[in-house]
Amino acid sequence: MTGTSLTGAGTASIAAPKPSMVLRLLAGRGVFRLAIQAMGLVLVTAWGAHDYGRFATALGLMTWLNFVPSAAEKSALKCLPRLRMTRDAVAALAVRVAVVPVLVVLAAMAVALIVAPDSDAALYLTAAGWSISGGLLMTVSGLHRFTGKSTLDALAFTAGALVVGAVTTGTWFVRWSPLTHLGLLLGGILLILGVSAALLPKKWLRVERVDGHRLLPAFGRTTVLLGLTEVLDVLATSTVFGVLALAGRTVDSGPFYVALLASSAFCSLLFYQLRVHQPAISARLRGGGAAAGRSRAVELLKLVERGALAFLVLVGIALAIPAARAVLTAEDTVGAYVVLGVFVLVETVLFAVRLYAGFLIENTNSKVLTLTASASIAGLVATPLAAAALVPAMGPVGGFAALVFAIGVRATVLRRLLRRHHPEL
Repeated sequence: MTGTSLTGAGTASIAAPKPSMVLRLLAGRGVFRLAIQAMGLVLVTAWGAHDYGRFATALGLMTWLNFVPSAAEKSALKCLPRLRMTRDAVAALAVRVAVVPVLVVLAAMAVALIVAPDSDAALYLTAAGWSISGGLLMTVSGLHRFTGKSTLDALAFTAGALVVGAVTTGTWFVRWSPLTHLGLLLGGILLILGVSAALLPKKWLRVERVDGHRLLPAFGRTTVLLGLTEVLDVLATSTVFGVLALAGRTVDSGPFYVALLASSAFCSLLFYQLRVHQPAISARLRGGGAAAGRSRAVELLKLVERGALAFLVLVGIALAIPAARAVLTAEDTVGAYVVLGVFVLVETVLFAVRLYAGFLIENTNSKVLTLTASASIAGLVATPLAAAALVPAMGPVGGFAALVFAIGVRATVLRRLLRRHHPEL
């Protein structure tokens, strides 16, 4: 194992996490997600449709930033189990790579708040600060788990849930504006983040040159390619909020955001489960295990393709029937919310299966990362195109139909790229 490689051999086997630890971690993250879910519902009654629509649009457009710093965690959890000599250096790099974009966003937010505190830019950048700081907390917590301090992860997100609950309660009683609400959330998460970061091993926090002149480029490439898939996937979803705004349906951002919370709550817990088990799975999918992982992923991607195609064909048939089209395009009716619920369920299942398939592929080796990134780029292109065609007439339901279409596109592109580079599949 040399100091310039991130995937060398010779490391010890990594044991799967104990069930008690997984339950403790899921409880911490789960209560945080529940607090955010409750916040989304409570604020509708606090602000009304207009202000809630602005709030939902700001968060929806900036949610992708949550995955920018957390890309360093994903890269570290993949690489660290395979390292011995350079483990501390890579962990220190992960901290630095995660912190830099957060500082940039917070600096831009501070400028906007000083120059134009009542502008949409100030609101959007404060939402950006909240999203990206949450991503940094995920990275810091992930590194704590790797040092065996999983309790700190659970405590950090339990504290985050308390912050969300307290600020939401205050907003409901005092009627704070969306900007004030987001600012208070950000202040609370930064306080938790500061305490959590201070508890990392000191050698990971020292500002000094990292040994190995090729270590940063190697880790940087892995981080960018691993994180790019998630950033692009969430950015693609964010474009639906942009289409809603451009179509003059900003108020519909509220129902779309609440429905998206339900989908993201389940997928976030799955995503976190994968992160918890990533060190062990990363070690298992090396060498001969990589072929089996890719084969399983191809089977799952094929299921996603067929599921997305079948669902969209049914939607197309329904749109061609006047009575069914009236149900799909209805607003503020019981039927409309039932239809939205069905679309959310389909999107959630397809996204979860594709997420797991991508996870298997990413942990085989570093060469496949360009393939997963290419598939996410295809999804980023497909989402706004489909949304532009469906959202103006169908509103939030059209937004989820666009997401299903994009999931199918990503699965198709990734499966074909894999088979091109691995003909045995």
